[in-house]
Amino acid sequence: MTAASISHPVPPAPSAWRLQQQQAVEEALSGWVAADAPAGLGEAMRYAVLDGGKRLRPLLVLATSEALGGLPEAAMRAACAVELIHAYSLVHDDMPCMDNDVLRRGKPTVHVRFGEAQALLAGDALQALAFELLVPEGDRVPPAMAARLCRLLAVAAGADGMAGGQAVDLASVGQALTLPALEAMHRRKTGALLRASVLMGAATAEPEEQVRAQLEVYGSALGLAFQVVDDILDVTADSATLGKTAGKDAACNKPTFVSLMGLQGAQTYAEQVLERAHSALHLSGIGKQDILHDLADWVGRRVS
Repeated sequence: MTAASISHPVPPAPSAWRLQQQQAVEEALSGWVAADAPAGLGEAMRYAVLDGGKRLRPLLVLATSEALGGLPEAAMRAACAVELIHAYSLVHDDMPCMDNDVLRRGKPTVHVRFGEAQALLAGDALQALAFELLVPEGDRVPPAMAARLCRLLAVAAGADGMAGGQAVDLASVGQALTLPALEAMHRRKTGALLRASVLMGAATAEPEEQVRAQLEVYGSALGLAFQVVDDILDVTADSATLGKTAGKDAACNKPTFVSLMGLQGAQTYAEQVLERAHSALHLSGIGKQDILHDLADWVGRRVS
């Protein structure tokens, strides 16, 4: 399967499956992120999570689990947990001590709306809630499976993953990184959580190692493609379309795939990485691949 060109992206029509699962995730998040946390904290948490975002990471969890016949209860909990980690990271990344951004998902960032202290606490609480969801009381999720899910998410979010990637990103402002260095940064900052989404979906079904290994390649390639497209959109799209401040990377003198390769070079590279994702899916040999292929193409053709 050849990845579609993203030179002039045309977003694919939302599939019925994607729309249905996005709604299911939204309802589950709304139920689990309580509004009654003290001193307005619940309001800030819900503002950070609900009514916005593509829900790509939860969709990857659910699609992988469904393709492998995984445990539905564990899959939905894992899907929401990974989205809570993603949401907390955005709240913290947008703060003045980090990227100092004022727009996210088409609305004021959490620290702009609620203040820096409340934003910091909301992010902390969302992170804790993510792991609480993965270890429910009773036997709804087998303890060994819950432990594996917690470890996958913790590694993806920590120093070897998202947090470490953000540290490298902040330290790289004004520097000209090589392609291997840029890839290494984004494998942590963006890619780790997307890869973990696929692996967490797989962990709800415990597939054979060969299948799990190819799904890891798929998730890694998808994570890298997502970041390359993100860099392209930062140059080619406007803030209203993106739902966040366009042109911020160039304004902050951050190294990107576009600054390294040029726009056309980055577009070609994204196509190559997406093809790697599609190829890994074929090699996995799993029976239900269509939705995972569709999600890969959605990443490559997205306009926001």
